[in-house]
Amino acid sequence: MDIKAVKEDRQGKVPYEFIRDIYETQDPIKMAELSGTVYDAETKKFKVTLMGKDYWIEYPTGKMVDGDYNEIESYTIRTIILRYLVNAKGIEAAGKDITYKEIPGGHVYYSNFYNRTVLQLAKEYGYNIEAFKKSNEKINGKLLKIGDAACRFEFINNVYMTFIVWEGDEEFSPASNILFDFSTQYCFDAEDLAVVGDIAVAVFKRQGDLPKRIGLYQTKPQNKQ
Repeated sequence: MDIKAVKEDRQGKVPYEFIRDIYETQDPIKMAELSGTVYDAETKKFKVTLMGKDYWIEYPTGKMVDGDYNEIESYTIRTIILRYLVNAKGIEAAGKDITYKEIPGGHVYYSNFYNRTVLQLAKEYGYNIEAFKKSNEKINGKLLKIGDAACRFEFINNVYMTFIVWEGDEEFSPASNILFDFSTQYCFDAEDLAVVGDIAVAVFKRQGDLPKRIGLYQTKPQNKQ
């Protein structure tokens, strides 16, 4: 493993810079229309809602801040948000859910998706349904009558996901599943959705707050107070 590359988060920086270069060439008014976001032509900023919280993205720089003006440093999150703005096609949510394997190319990345998202969701909430319900409340999700606990929520503007959890007991291990609205495949491909699921589980566990990390392989050290 190239330790230096990991430390510099090159694996996150390269795809971010690639999509940012595309983003800065696009018409912001058109992107706002197709993504269902708000664009302020005076401040040159998009307002994007991710799992119940608002974030602002500058155009054309791609700089992102939260409601307290803290800059979003995670290349992973910044890349996914810019890809949504660039790729959204104005297709409304279908109200019909599909599994990750039903996404074109989903079978290729399923092992990674399962280990990083589905399995983690089961481990986190398979013995703590009340915590699941609390996290759902914080992200403005809607509880569903599926499994032992389930919720449908808006990951980002007009992109919906469903989390389902089955409790574990002395006989069976906890289990879970993650579904996507059918329309999601028109703005994110299978590789993107593996990352979307990873982000969604991390934010859900933090009850709506973004994870304090730079990329998928590195955690940014926090200053001690």
